Amino acid sequence: MKDMRSNNNVVYICRYHVVFCPKYRRKVLTPPIDERLKTILTEQIERWGQDLIELEVMPDHVHLLVGCDPQFGIHRLVKLLKGHSSHALRAEFPALKRRLPSLWTNSYFVSTVGGVTLETLNRYVESQKGR
Repeated sequence: MKDMRSNNNVVYICRYHVVFCPKYRRKVLTPPIDERLKTILTEQIERWGQDLIELEVMPDHVHLLVGCDPQFGIHRLVKLLKGHSSHALRAEFPALKRRLPSLWTNSYFVSTVGGVTLETLNRYVESQKGR
């Protein structure tokens, strides 16, 4: 289990697929904004001590594959990433400020990325009864 991480209280492997979009799903994440966004997100994920596994910026949405400490929380990480990136990009690219009242929608998609299937975990938990 080489991928396990730990802090003072928890040993964990928590990975998430996160997708979020600009307001009105506008196609504003184009060059050079897309490259700057990648840099900002990478720096912020490292700053908060989380693990960036993969990142892709499409013109109208962002895909993140990230490892996140459960005590830090994926909701907190997404909130920080969207807030900081919106502030920085709108300051550097005034056209974004003119086109959108805020850069990101309030919502996002998040899904856990597991190493085993739900069926395998069900069998494992049930097998613990006999021990």
